[in-house]
Amino acid sequence: MQPGRLDTQAHDMKFSPLVKRISGEGADAWLTHYAAVEARDRGEDVIILSVGDPDLETPPAVVAKAIERLQAGDTHYCPAAGRRAVREAIAASHTRRTGQNTVAENVVYLSGAQNALFVASMCIAGPGDEIISFDPMYPTYPATLEASGARMVRAPTSNQFRPDVAALASLVTGRTRAIVWATPNNPSGVILNESELATIASLAAQHDLWLISDEVYAGLAGNVPGLAARMPERVITLGSLSKSHAMTGWRAGWLVGPRELTAHAESLVMCMLFGLPGFIQEAAVTALSVAPEAERRIRDYCDVRRAQMVAGLAGIPRISTVVPEAGMFMLVDVRGTGLSGYEFMQALYKSQRVSVLDGAAFGRETAGFVRVCFATDPGSLERACERIRRFCERSL
Repeated sequence: MQPGRLDTQAHDMKFSPLVKRISGEGADAWLTHYAAVEARDRGEDVIILSVGDPDLETPPAVVAKAIERLQAGDTHYCPAAGRRAVREAIAASHTRRTGQNTVAENVVYLSGAQNALFVASMCIAGPGDEIISFDPMYPTYPATLEASGARMVRAPTSNQFRPDVAALASLVTGRTRAIVWATPNNPSGVILNESELATIASLAAQHDLWLISDEVYAGLAGNVPGLAARMPERVITLGSLSKSHAMTGWRAGWLVGPRELTAHAESLVMCMLFGLPGFIQEAAVTALSVAPEAERRIRDYCDVRRAQMVAGLAGIPRISTVVPEAGMFMLVDVRGTGLSGYEFMQALYKSQRVSVLDGAAFGRETAGFVRVCFATDPGSLERACERIRRFCERSL
């Protein structure tokens, strides 16, 4: 090493086994997306359909409340679990939506649903345990669930990506601590129905399992069946304002669960966060007060754009769409092209400058698919469909 230079290499320094568990899988699937974002920022003609961030503004009343609280000096420490006002607002919203009688003590306010899933998994499982989740799933699930040292077990899906509940029982062992799912699902848009939930509930009661329901997209669906009201002692519900209110960057989310669980979660967030910004919590209270209007807005927005994308991709040779029940994503089956989802993603971007996401990032069940996000302006959707058609007709 030259004199005066610091050696920034780790060499033989040791790291925790945690660093391997949180590295995640499918990171290469995001490389095209990152390249597209950089190209867009340079002013190049690219269309990004690879991330779910709708081109809607946060409701004005929410922004106004945040500004008001900032100008009032609301920039100091807050309780680790969130202010009582925001937890009461979340509890009231959860009660109305699910029918579960919920109070502030059942709520921990967190930095988005991703953070909530991490906290929940750390509190209910550890080394030697197993957590079951349905494939396909959001790409960060495996690392988030395995950060505790538990092993994630992928449960298969059946026709049109519905959970194969018949196969679920065979995956439950003496090490299983929880079953985790998202409803509506990302990327498939599937909403678990009452029959599927009944099977899950029966297994949970039989084997004394926790149940974690990620309902981030529930506001985009309207009515979403659930188990929280029937099994409040074992259901942990995750939610956020990111998608329903176009507040992805605000990082406002939560978990709802039994009091013993939320007490442990509060202890964990004391170590992690030590409270979140008060002005955003006050804005979140306002957001929850306008939830019916905000959710109606995003549902209408997605309905129109989903229909446009289905129509725009209809009849394109060698590909077919899987129309979602809800959400802002659609899976496109590209197996007829002879390309993997990853190859299709790369070739489409190289040829037409349209960024989509390789379905394999979500699991084995979607390896021959790509995920497209239709939560963008109609003009971009129209051009994207034209470019995908041109790619499939001329380049394959």
